[in-house]
Amino acid sequence: MTDYAPLITETPEEHPFAQFVRILGKGKRGARGLNREEAREAMGMLLDEKVEDTQLGAFLMLLRHKEESPEELAGFTEALRERLDAPPLRVDLDWPTYAGKKRHLPWYLLAAKCLAQNGVKILMHGGGAHTAGRLYTEQLLEFLQIPLCRNWQAVEQALAAGNIAFAPLGDWAPQLQRMIDLRNTLGLRSPIHSLARVLNPLGARCGLQSIFHPGYQAVHREASRLLGDTAIVIKGDGGEIEVNPDSANHLYGTANGENWDEEWPALSEQRHVKPASLEPEHLRAIWRGEIEDSYPQLALLSTIALALRGLGMPREQAFEQARIYWAARNKSI
Repeated sequence: MTDYAPLITETPEEHPFAQFVRILGKGKRGARGLNREEAREAMGMLLDEKVEDTQLGAFLMLLRHKEESPEELAGFTEALRERLDAPPLRVDLDWPTYAGKKRHLPWYLLAAKCLAQNGVKILMHGGGAHTAGRLYTEQLLEFLQIPLCRNWQAVEQALAAGNIAFAPLGDWAPQLQRMIDLRNTLGLRSPIHSLARVLNPLGARCGLQSIFHPGYQAVHREASRLLGDTAIVIKGDGGEIEVNPDSANHLYGTANGENWDEEWPALSEQRHVKPASLEPEHLRAIWRGEIEDSYPQLALLSTIALALRGLGMPREQAFEQARIYWAARNKSI
């Protein structure tokens, strides 16, 4: 005798999160983006782990297909900030680092170290290595003596001691880290890679953001404006906050609720040849002044200048200050 499943004779209740999947996925004519309040509520449920795995995957991929709006990014960020149990710490620069480098070494790390030596307080955060063939910040923290901080107390201590700290996303937003880690399951980068750049968890004076894909820079700038943040968004080398000196750079800025734009010309007349391989020891050699190399020196000086521009310095003054900072650095490492 075969045992059959009982017939369903009562209509089951709809899951509360289903409305957000429906908004994004209701066909070509019925679908739309989330408004800011809907985005805040949806991300709140994700962060509170009140969503089924099937809903999470559907939600992320529908967003990925549609592409995130400024209102959605702002609402998602508000939901996270409401749930952060972080102490009030003074931070000058929020420095997200989620992309990894594959063509050039991460010269931005030397720029950040140099700024920190000169009193600029920097919070860096990232989501770990996720793509083969790239070099990530997490892999070089000990090598470059950048403190790895696993809680906010450690961040506070590192900022007090040396003005720079790296806080892994998974320690202060584990639900977002899990969404990033779904990349290899879903086969596509999720919108959380984008969102992480906007978060500015400690409310730094300026958030630096690098968005590689064209068209997204203005979206991120607008999300930061909606949040009332000061930010500069660039198309950084490899997706990291690092100015490519071989190319002209457009700065998408926002401060005090007003957007601004600025063009920075290329610093080199000819493109540099990319290195055959990425050797981290080259980072130390440049820092110690043991060798001269045009590309990294131009890249890190212009990245220092970018950070100072975000803190309010005009471009020319920022470059002059960057040269002074770099020349006076403590070369021990």
